[in-house]
Amino acid sequence: MKPYHYVRFRWWRGLDLREVAGELGEESFQVELLDMPSGEGDIALGRGDREGLRVKADTLYARLSPYRATLYQRSPAPFTQRDLELRRRILELYPRDRPTIFPWSFSVEPPFQVEE
Repeated sequence: MKPYHYVRFRWWRGLDLREVAGELGEESFQVELLDMPSGEGDIALGRGDREGLRVKADTLYARLSPYRATLYQRSPAPFTQRDLELRRRILELYPRDRPTIFPWSFSVEPPFQVEE
């Protein structure tokens, strides 16, 4: 069994990560705000969208940015009920399996096991 790794996307409108952090924290997930530094000399595109969240259930983690979510496990393990709930919430918030409206670069969800 390989560790789970899956990427999801939003198009057009990014999420307000501080609002999402509050919601997911209320749902008993561990939430950590990852604020990336930037300065006047920073010329990167989308530098205002660098902030992120790390959310943890039991064995499943999610790294969130306003437009992309990466779901992953550090070690392969069956999903718990909390893991399944986090997965469900992330799929609601990030409904797309590819980064653009164009029909390429699909992200395919790998198979996973559920704890009995």
